[in-house]
Amino acid sequence: MSAPPRRPPPGQGRSGRIVPALQAQARAPAEGDFNDPIPARAHMLRQLAAQGLRDAQVLRALGAVDRRRFVEAALARRAYEDTALPIGLGQTISKPSVVARMVALLRGGLTDPATGKLGRVLDIGTGCGYQAVVLSHVADEVYSMERLRGLHEKVRETLRPLRVSNVHLILGDGMEGFPSGAPYAGIIAAASGAAVPPAWVEQLAVGGRIVAPVDVRGDGGQALVVIEKTRQGLTHAVLEPVHFVPLKSGIS
Repeated sequence: MSAPPRRPPPGQGRSGRIVPALQAQARAPAEGDFNDPIPARAHMLRQLAAQGLRDAQVLRALGAVDRRRFVEAALARRAYEDTALPIGLGQTISKPSVVARMVALLRGGLTDPATGKLGRVLDIGTGCGYQAVVLSHVADEVYSMERLRGLHEKVRETLRPLRVSNVHLILGDGMEGFPSGAPYAGIIAAASGAAVPPAWVEQLAVGGRIVAPVDVRGDGGQALVVIEKTRQGLTHAVLEPVHFVPLKSGIS
């Protein structure tokens, strides 16, 4: 893995000013955003827009990644259905609508006002690598962590021909985060725990966001949670119910 280049803290432009993405960067989609050589993907993008996705940068990112590459060959014809699909070892690839929602929420935090992109992002739970590659189109760098060695090695093979230079794959315990890449403009998780690990909060830049599923009731009932780090402290927002695999520690 190459060392990250020196640059201003994530989300700060040359002036160092922090700009909330949803206020300054999220352009509504135009008809040209749905021109796609893969009809099923074009249909998926139109559905997402009809469901309320208004961030054109996120739509373009989803339109730039072929989801068929990240599922088993036998499931390729279902790749653009809005459903989670198995990827092995008891894990799944998230529904496109969930990926879109979480990435759009993440972009509500720190972005570079010159590019409209996020800075460094920590992606917890690489899985098949689909979300990491989508993030690569809206962020300068993506550090994607996976605790299951089998999935980690499989993703390396999947991404090798794609030559995605700004995605760094890490085999490690996602609950501990990845201090070497901190501070992060955003942290996004594809697994649900009883609470957001303290390490994530510590590694988040001021103005950045954590978007993650959390067991908000203590009985397995999950909801999407957005935590924003301000100079005054943390803000929390509990959003819609979701269903993700459990967040676990250690490497297997």
